Amino acid sequence: MRSTHDVLTPENLSMLQAIAEAGSFAAAARQLGLVPSALTYRVRQIEDALDVLLFDRSARQAQPTEAGSELLREGARLLRDVEAVAHRVRRVATGWEPQLTLSVDGVMSPHTLLELVDAFYAQSPPTRLKLREGIMTGTLEALTSGRADLAIGVSVGGSNVAGLQQAALGDLLFVYVVAPHHPLAAVPEPITDATLRAHRAVAVADSAQRGGMTMGLLGGQDVLTVDSMQAKIQVQLRGLGGGFLPEPMVRPYVEAGRLVVRKVARPERSVRMHYAWGGPGFTAPGRALQWWLNQLQSPATQRALLENHHHF
Repeated sequence: MRSTHDVLTPENLSMLQAIAEAGSFAAAARQLGLVPSALTYRVRQIEDALDVLLFDRSARQAQPTEAGSELLREGARLLRDVEAVAHRVRRVATGWEPQLTLSVDGVMSPHTLLELVDAFYAQSPPTRLKLREGIMTGTLEALTSGRADLAIGVSVGGSNVAGLQQAALGDLLFVYVVAPHHPLAAVPEPITDATLRAHRAVAVADSAQRGGMTMGLLGGQDVLTVDSMQAKIQVQLRGLGGGFLPEPMVRPYVEAGRLVVRKVARPERSVRMHYAWGGPGFTAPGRALQWWLNQLQSPATQRALLENHHHF
């Protein structure tokens, strides 16, 4: 007996659809340019392999059975999938990558990123997008370890990695903020390290799989660690600790009086943000990566990625 693999071919699935649409074996045979006996034989082969009856032959019309209807439904889906695969293969042959993974730091504007994703999809590329959130050195590590094709929002240099290319996005100012009801909201400025050390700091865990780094923590200080910038903001809004956050991200909360910017004795930190691509074994970018690199060269896009956080 023939296996299900042998009989569930795109050709046979199309033939079954033709029978259902034509309403009879004879009409479908004419349409497909087959003699009716050949068509009947092929349908019987499929039925034998699946061990089901696909068409009710008691009526003059070829009426699909319940099992037949299910196969027609699934068959239509499989035929669409086959067509989609063929389409993707043809497009990939024109220089588009099958998948593009972006490692995007949590300090980048999610609204701007999604606007870029929208514009990317508007071209109907065959490339599948995968977005990963990165934190500090983890944003770049996803690229250098081969888990991403493009890192957006890199704050640490990767100049020692062969083949790595990077370009500046702009400077991001980090400010020290606390909730208005936090004890540090009322102490005299500038706040010294000794005063800060007596209060809990909120830190975002570096997403690097090995090593990693922390920013702005003092030895001996109590630390509450969270895993995203959004979580850090929520924790600081509740008054559970203080810490440095990107000024554009906290601006709406500061304007609404829900967070207070405090001057600290240590200098304000402004971090130069980059985007990076390439790495060991990198050749020329495919069309999807090239599209993203073209967008990231725009000063307006760079500004929006750093600044556009004004949505609650």
